[in-house]
Amino acid sequence: MAKKINRSKIILVMAVLLIIFLPSLARYQELKVKNNRLEERINFLGKENKRLEEEKLRLETDITYIEKKAREKLGVVRKGEIVLKDTPQQ
Repeated sequence: MAKKINRSKIILVMAVLLIIFLPSLARYQELKVKNNRLEERINFLGKENKRLEEEKLRLETDITYIEKKAREKLGVVRKGEIVLKDTPQQ
């Protein structure tokens, strides 16, 4: 009989501990996943920031790069150049 009572007490204590700590453990896992996603985002944004800093420096110092970007984005042409447009055939 004493073994049954001890077993019952152990099971009851384990159930209480499970009820108390299970939500905290689930929340911990959720926060850990969120933290990992945020760290990945920070790494991505750090790399993007570095790339943009390098492009900014080139735009401030490299005249050839500036011309290339002006041609690509604004369609700038030099005096005397002939512009040819490629039109898709239907």
